Amino acid sequence: MRTTMLGGSAVPVSELALGCAALGNLFHPVTDEAAHATVEAAWDAGVRTFDTAPHYGLGLSERRLGAALRDRPRDTYTLSTKVGRLLVADPDGGIVDDLAHGFAVPATHRRVWDFSADGVLRSLEASLERLGLDRVDVALLHDPDDHADQALHEAYPALERLRAEGVVGAIGVGMNQSALPARFLRETDIDVVLLAGRYTLLEQDSLTGLLPEAAARGRSVVIGGVFNSGLLTTPRPGATYDYAPAPQPVLDRALRLLAVCERHGMPLRAAALRFPFGHRAVASVLTGARTPDEVRDTVEQLRRPIPDALWDELRAEGLLNPDTPVPAPTEGAAPIGKSMPLKEPS
Repeated sequence: MRTTMLGGSAVPVSELALGCAALGNLFHPVTDEAAHATVEAAWDAGVRTFDTAPHYGLGLSERRLGAALRDRPRDTYTLSTKVGRLLVADPDGGIVDDLAHGFAVPATHRRVWDFSADGVLRSLEASLERLGLDRVDVALLHDPDDHADQALHEAYPALERLRAEGVVGAIGVGMNQSALPARFLRETDIDVVLLAGRYTLLEQDSLTGLLPEAAARGRSVVIGGVFNSGLLTTPRPGATYDYAPAPQPVLDRALRLLAVCERHGMPLRAAALRFPFGHRAVASVLTGARTPDEVRDTVEQLRRPIPDALWDELRAEGLLNPDTPVPAPTEGAAPIGKSMPLKEPS
């Protein structure tokens, strides 16, 4: 599978990365066996980049991912985790579940926001203990929406020092919005932005801010949430968008996208997976999975060659702006990792 270095770092990421929120029982329980098999399926498909966080299942995702990777040579994969939420044991917890935060696990801990320098160090130390590994490769500031100043002036300098000391190889920020990450690109020396749900077939606002900023500075963007919480897998009434039922105008737009893809004999999810690679700042697409079959389907869809005519019709229908970059077509169902030239609109 093709790999790209993150920003100016020496940290490689595979074209497809596995997001491991589901391993923390996102919305529904997953067994230890299914979690392990999912990571194995991703590995067998050539995925070598894995993303987790303390937030995901109150540490369950980190524990399961670490266990699944522990017997792999440490220099053969890239692992990212996040800082900003400390897990504090709750003596009264465990009686109820954590579904209020989206995870089907006992609420044995509380999440405490902490973007202080000390909080960064404590978070990474706890993550390494849960992972059972000697290091993480990428450390990301996780959702500092309401903590921008502390994240910029306390957490970021701590990550910068850890990178300079070789404790981590690359640093960045992971968010569901593009404005604050663009500020980080302007004001700091981060290597990467993990942008979830904001550069998809449904919405491309980050084309006017974050993405050109990253490209101009030689920094990388990893795109998550390419299916917009599931809407771009099977658009239908009741489908979710940003983890809530899709508003009717958004659903209507998704159905129009689906109709165009069907006219070209292409699954919508295949176009959604390939679309972000049209922008030169995008290094990887990160998708979640809770079963090996979901991993295999994602790989199959990403390998499908998308015809130029599909992108052209999306533009003609007003579903993509004329200047939106799209990937060049591939010749046949080439294995993921073949070098993909980028095609800018004429």
